[in-house]
Amino acid sequence: MNTIWMGCLATSICTSLGALPALLFNRVTHQGRDILLAFTAGIMVAASTYGLIPSALKLSNLWILTIGTLLGTAILTLLELLIPHQDLEHSPQNAVRDQTSSLMFLSAMALHNLPEGLSVGVSYGSSNQDLGTIVALSIGLQNIPEGFLTALFLITHGLRRRTALLLATLTGVLELAACWLGLEFAGNFTAIVPYGLAFAAGAMLFVVYKELIPESHGDGNERASTFSFIFGLLTMIALTHLLK
Repeated sequence: MNTIWMGCLATSICTSLGALPALLFNRVTHQGRDILLAFTAGIMVAASTYGLIPSALKLSNLWILTIGTLLGTAILTLLELLIPHQDLEHSPQNAVRDQTSSLMFLSAMALHNLPEGLSVGVSYGSSNQDLGTIVALSIGLQNIPEGFLTALFLITHGLRRRTALLLATLTGVLELAACWLGLEFAGNFTAIVPYGLAFAAGAMLFVVYKELIPESHGDGNERASTFSFIFGLLTMIALTHLLK
């Protein structure tokens, strides 16, 4: 159990580690931000298609995988409609610098972190002992650029650097809470584990296709972002392969 909580905690801490370098910047170029977003998207796609989906199939069947994946996509769509939030903008330096936009952006990060934390917790709760480590590694790795972008967005919107670091860290804490929820849910209802794995995969793929890929291709950096996406995908596959 200590190993499990260490893995869950590590994914959360990676958000703070990623936020630290942002304290040295007042802004980042469009190309740099798009490359980070695309790299994150590649990692999340690999985590879903190379880890969560195959594991869900091993524990169940195609019908359960389909139901869980569609449910994850539907729930994320519903949350996006119900919870006020602000997406990453193509021109953050021209955005209105007020507390409302910052709070809305943090709401968007919360939407992203919930399925990530759930996927880690559910993976640790499955019968596949290696899956939890693989998913925790993939989520932790993509949390680094995500933490950087979160803190940088807040700084460019007028928040103090320490405040931006604290708020970015809190998004990681929310992910830790979701991890605990996923772990408890999977532990008490073993039959639900494949649904949970498929749900997490669907939610993460929703975030990638709805948010990360469009944002990374919005400033004329499509080619660089494409290569960054592929590099992130291969990086996660390589790390997963080495852990097996």
